Parts: sequence; C-alpha cells; structure tokens
Amino acid sequence: MKQAVIVLGLFCALLSGILFSSFTSKTTVEYDFQQITTIESVIPAGAGRSRMIATSPTGTLEETEMKNFFSISGINFGNVRANDKATTDKISQMVNAGWTLEQVTSGVYSGTDNNSNGIFITRYLFKKVKQ
Repeated sequence: MKQAVIVLGLFCALLSGILFSSFTSKTTVEYDFQQITTIESVIPAGAGRSRMIATSPTGTLEETEMKNFFSISGINFGNVRANDKATTDKISQMVNAGWTLEQVTSGVYSGTDNNSNGIFITRYLFKKVKQ
C-alpha cells in the first residue's frame, strides 16, 4: 500500500509539472535600440565642432550643435554647463518616451604631441520593448 501511495504521488507530481509547463508562456522579448553620441571638442579657441548625434532605430540621424569646451582664454565652464543641460534634456526626453538608458561609454582622443586637437566622446545606448 505504501508503494502505491508513493507511485501515485510521483505520478501526480509528474503530471502537475507537465501541465504547468504547457501553460507557461515562452515568448521572447524584442527590443529597439537608439544610440545618442556627444562629441565635445577640446580644440582651443572654439575652432572645433561639437555635436550631439541621435541615431533612431530606423537609422535616421538627428544632429544638434553643442559648445566647444575651450574658448580663447581656456576652458569655458559656461559651455560645459550648456552641454550638460543639452545632454540631460535629451536623456530626459528619451526616458519620458519610454526608453531605458542601458549603457554609457566614453572616450577621449587627445591628438598628438604636434597638435592640440582632441575630442571627448560619450555614447548613450537606450533600449525599449518593441511595440
């Protein structure tokens, strides 16, 4: 009798597992991604070109001018603040549109010993569940 109860219990557990797995959804979540890139020039006297470039999931580009870090007299903190505001405004716009900031990567190109060229680049990767 004990063996019959054990076998019946194992059978019920196996049947429950099969029924449970057949009712669970195995859907794959798909995402759209959007890249925002800020390129901030560190070329003295404002000779560089600073931009924010947004690439949509469809590949279209939106380009926004930004300020260069340096003016004739050196680093221009007003320009740094303006770039920070433009960047945080864009991030807020993306988050409010349902995007999630997934990753931030930054880098610097400082030119060579013979010149003063350079850029500071930051890439913001956003994702959103496809509709």
